[in-house]
Amino acid sequence: MSGTNVETAGVVGAGTMGAGIAMSLASAGIGVTLVDAAPEALERARASIESTYRSAAERGRISPEEAAARTARIARSQTLDDLAHVDVAIEAVFEDLALKREIFGKLGAICGPAALLATNTSTLDVDAIASAAPNPERGIGMHFFSPAHIMKLLEVVRGRATSPATIEAAVALGERIGKIPVVVGNCDGFVGNRMLLGYKREAEFAVLAGATPAQVDGALEAFGFAMGPFAVSDLAGIDIGWRAKQERIKRGASPPFAVSDLPDVMVAANRLGQKNGRGYYRYEPGDRARHPDPDVDAIVAAERGRAGLQQRAMADEEIVQRAVYALVLEGARILDEGMAASARDIDMIWLNGYGFPKARGGPMHYAQETGLSSVLETMRAFRAADPAFWRIPEGLERAATRGTWPETI
Repeated sequence: MSGTNVETAGVVGAGTMGAGIAMSLASAGIGVTLVDAAPEALERARASIESTYRSAAERGRISPEEAAARTARIARSQTLDDLAHVDVAIEAVFEDLALKREIFGKLGAICGPAALLATNTSTLDVDAIASAAPNPERGIGMHFFSPAHIMKLLEVVRGRATSPATIEAAVALGERIGKIPVVVGNCDGFVGNRMLLGYKREAEFAVLAGATPAQVDGALEAFGFAMGPFAVSDLAGIDIGWRAKQERIKRGASPPFAVSDLPDVMVAANRLGQKNGRGYYRYEPGDRARHPDPDVDAIVAAERGRAGLQQRAMADEEIVQRAVYALVLEGARILDEGMAASARDIDMIWLNGYGFPKARGGPMHYAQETGLSSVLETMRAFRAADPAFWRIPEGLERAATRGTWPETI
């Protein structure tokens, strides 16, 4: 099994993610069979792939001949049996554990014994998926980020049974297709999405405490993020994050601290973001400019009262500290648990997958440059009013004493 010698690949699921993964592979010279039981999904994927490559040629990024060659490398099929010959099979169906296990079991039986078997899950237990195959040692998570043919980050998720050869092959394949692979452990949210939960939680806390979405976004954009968390939610769709929360609740993976119900209230009010012109901001037809909305102020005020909070002024500095230090806090827990090999790996994930400002070097680097003892002191001040969230991990205490994160764990 070798990621550098992959000649043929299969991608199961012809949605936006599956089509993007197929293009990533085809653009690297790998022949792809894109499988979906629904012919209409395959047709949508075909149209999207052809349009993407045609647009790249029109903009001069690739030649028309290369666009045609890449398109031709992607075949379509309605049966998994057509993946019997592939060197790697990547499952990219929607987040349903039973369905992913069913597919993985079939891939384990259909694909050759040397084939790499990967799941693109962003939320589910990789061990639970890989164990459905007869040889789980060749199962691994390959968490692509959307749009998969553009985004560089690839979380390579090792399971309990994943062999070193499988990890090596997945990393090599990721590098071959132009990604930045980072090996992480198998836990809820892996590394990036696990940290994102606390970041968004503190942004919502700031609004409930008295800031506005515009102030929070403005403070974090001034820090260096291209978009603040509320603008990002509006762009992606507030209901997307809400659905992810419902899925966590269903599988018993709720975090060990309180999260706000603000997104739930927004979805219940049919404020979904840019898709319907009403989210944390108001949008005019054909215009993505953010306009503050008094209706959101009323929703926030009601939710603040329900939560028993008193409105107060919050400085931009505190907003940034709460959001960014929440990343550092969870990053330190991740290091303590061995879910990432180093602080640098965590920074690579946040720089390349989540838009952390490159000039700041990543959340863990930023904390070290700021001074870990100073960061820890601020966290302790936050902990006085919110001890469940601002639990200080032992590794952070040790790092603050040394003044640096450990090189590796």
